[in-house]
Amino acid sequence: MKYKNHKVDLCVVGGGLAGTLTAIASARHGAKVLLMQDRPVLGGNASSEIRMWVGGAHGKNNRETGILEEIMLENLYRNPYRIYSIWDSILYEKAKFEDNITLLLNCSCNDALMDGNIIRKIKGWQLTTETWHTVEASLFADCSGDSILAPLSGAEFRMGRESSHEFNEDIEPEIADKKTMGMSCLIQARETDSPKKFIPPSWAYKYKSDDDLPYRGHDVRNSNFWWIELGGEQDTIQDTEEIRDELLKVAFGIWDHIKNYGDHGADNWVLDWVGFLPGKRESRRYVGDYILTQNDVRAEGRFDDIVAYGGWSMDDHHPGGMNWKGQPTIFHPAPSPYGIPYRCLYSKNIDNLLFAGRNISATHASMSSTRVMATCAVIGQAVGTASAIAIKYGLSPRGVYQEKLKELQQTLMDDDCYLPWKVREIPDLSKFAKLSASEGDPEFLRNGIDRPIGDADNGWTGKIGSWIEYSFMSPQEVNEFRFIFDSDLNRKPLNMPCNYPLKPQFASIPETMTKSFRIDFLDDNGVWQTLYQENNNYQRLVRIKKSVKTKAVRFIPLATWGSDNVHLFAWDVR
Repeated sequence: MKYKNHKVDLCVVGGGLAGTLTAIASARHGAKVLLMQDRPVLGGNASSEIRMWVGGAHGKNNRETGILEEIMLENLYRNPYRIYSIWDSILYEKAKFEDNITLLLNCSCNDALMDGNIIRKIKGWQLTTETWHTVEASLFADCSGDSILAPLSGAEFRMGRESSHEFNEDIEPEIADKKTMGMSCLIQARETDSPKKFIPPSWAYKYKSDDDLPYRGHDVRNSNFWWIELGGEQDTIQDTEEIRDELLKVAFGIWDHIKNYGDHGADNWVLDWVGFLPGKRESRRYVGDYILTQNDVRAEGRFDDIVAYGGWSMDDHHPGGMNWKGQPTIFHPAPSPYGIPYRCLYSKNIDNLLFAGRNISATHASMSSTRVMATCAVIGQAVGTASAIAIKYGLSPRGVYQEKLKELQQTLMDDDCYLPWKVREIPDLSKFAKLSASEGDPEFLRNGIDRPIGDADNGWTGKIGSWIEYSFMSPQEVNEFRFIFDSDLNRKPLNMPCNYPLKPQFASIPETMTKSFRIDFLDDNGVWQTLYQENNNYQRLVRIKKSVKTKAVRFIPLATWGSDNVHLFAWDVR
């Protein structure tokens, strides 16, 4: 056996989207981070091992941005054929090659050393190298989904459904119980050019009639089979292996039904992949300084300490899963967006513990909405950013709420995280300069709102070759240019596939994205010179660090990915 010791500012346990973004956000703001993941790939429920879609806020212009949008656009650019190994590699590189991150894959956290209400160290076992890793950190973020640090640290947590009267939630049962939403092993199919047979394993369940699968649509062309679900009436942690075995019997039985019982239009389809790692929806939920409830969600979550948002319906799966013959889920309405407060993201009783993902401080009812992965991801960016601020000022997570909340919110918005009802502060150099354009009104570019809201576009539109200019009364030092381009927040959610038809849909960068542009400056002789030119942009948030002393700078768009006009939401100079 080998033993390795690590000392960092922040240790993140769990490498799903929430944990990965927590680590990246904190590292980009200067913290030394270690990310411990017990699987060989990152992404959690979105990874190639589970393959659930990345869902988030409903409604027009409500797509989650920030680091998540950066990753999604990278995948659209690099992975047009939507291959899971490439998706895995993109998530891997974002963490592995980020400065300030130490990545430990195949490493399972299993012990914690406490000093009163403070976690001093955790220990993880890395199966592939037969190594014990001990990590000492100032802060810990549990993004493991199952909240492994709760039993190891003594952090307060909840599991199961609250009674309806505890928080006056009509979604909840009259009497509290330990039931949860279940877990799923998904299946994926591939279309071929000729009929193919399927011989089921002898241990698969039999579904001889569609009547055996009520309310469970199984058109191979459209379903991602999310309803192959069990375990909500058991312990979704301790009983996982037993539940997985049952799910495999169901999964192979479903495919046997599709192929061998009735005409499902699947003669030419083969079973291409079955998930052997169950995707979980619910287990332990931490208790923070505030517990988000169903009523908070319905009231739009207009908290002073909003640091993230949701907008998925309160999607409450029946704990019986496949054993329940009624509707497998109820989509209780929720507004989109609604705010999620920072006080739900750190522990009530462990002083240096934060959390992100489906395990935040929320009731079962509100968690049925906050659990979806795009929401978990933006929560992760908030937790990572808060951790970096805490390290910077020597504060606890609660101390950030008490002393640096505004800085946290402004930092998130500057990193292109949308916070409903909040406005981003504009740098003084941009605020007090003269802003003009060859066409259109450019003032929206410095209004602090970086996406359309309602009927307000909050952007500038111009032809290719037009220009926008900041000019100053006297020569000024300009060191950075920040842009928010239009990545089409209403684009079809074409992420990773749930099946493989002969004629698949390919992914591509949105046509609205600005591909090529130039930054010019006015030299001492009053002549425009080129400072920077980009010919292959595909990101929404772009920061360019170039220094120049000048009386004026211009942005000149040269090409898009298909649109006739150029559209952007922000341009700052600082």
